[in-house]
Parts: sequence; structure tokens; C-alpha cells
Amino acid sequence: MRFLFYDRVTRIEKGVRIEGVKSFALSEEYLRGHYPRRAAVPAGICIESMAQLLGWGVMHAHDFHLAAIMSLVEGFTLSEPLLRPGVLGAITGEIVTTTRRDSLCRAWIDVDGRRIATLDRMIFTHFRPVDTEALRRMFRYYSGWCPEPAEAGS
Repeated sequence: MRFLFYDRVTRIEKGVRIEGVKSFALSEEYLRGHYPRRAAVPAGICIESMAQLLGWGVMHAHDFHLAAIMSLVEGFTLSEPLLRPGVLGAITGEIVTTTRRDSLCRAWIDVDGRRIATLDRMIFTHFRPVDTEALRRMFRYYSGWCPEPAEAGS
């Protein structure tokens, strides 16, 4: 990953939900040159932050035995189109259904208790084979997630 659009995972309910946070800082590289008169977080960054977090949630649900690649996004709403840098977004992603081939998910971002972005439908296609241990290491590194003792052996 060249850019990581979430800061850390804060909670996981395996196969159900993943939660994380993203500080939308003015110093982010992607804001350089965007909106020179008034910095604003682009809508695509909100979508990508939800997709990255949910992708890890899907892989975690399948014990990292697959890679999850976003293949469809529908029903995106950004209720604050001029979201200013400097806010902390709470990202929540839910897995609606998951099969051997793909997963249907939805997500949203809240800032200070206000829902600022929603994504009604996101589909991840599953790919195999993968290096399961490498995915686990990457997840721990990129997410800051320390597994629970019962989860550490999985």
C-alpha cells in the first residue's frame, strides 16, 4: 500500500464488524495541491478509508486465507462535502454476507457524533492462494491490532 487511509483498528467482531479511526490531517500528502484556497478531504479518500478497513475485516473473517479486493461500490453519500482537515473520523464497517467467493459490506464515517459519509454497498471479491502468515503480519503492522489471546493462535 502506498497510502494508508486509516490510522488503526480499534475493534473487531470477527465476521461481523470492524472499527477504526482516521485523523484527517492537513499535512496528509494527498491534500497537497487539492483545493488550494480551502483544504477539504476528497470524497474518494473517505471511500478508500472505508474500503481499506473493510478489506482487512473481510480477510480477518476468513482467517487470512484469502485476499479481498474491492470490486463494487454503490450508494455513497458524503453529507459534508467540505470536510475540513483536522478532524478525527470513526470508521465502522459491517460485513452483511460473506461466502467463499465474495463479501457484501457497508460502512460509514462519524465525526464528533455526526454521520459524515455512508457507503450502502461494497463488494469484495476473494482471491486465493495467499501467504496467510504474511497477511497476518501485515494486518498487525498496518492496523496496530494486538490480537486477543484466543485469537493469537489463529
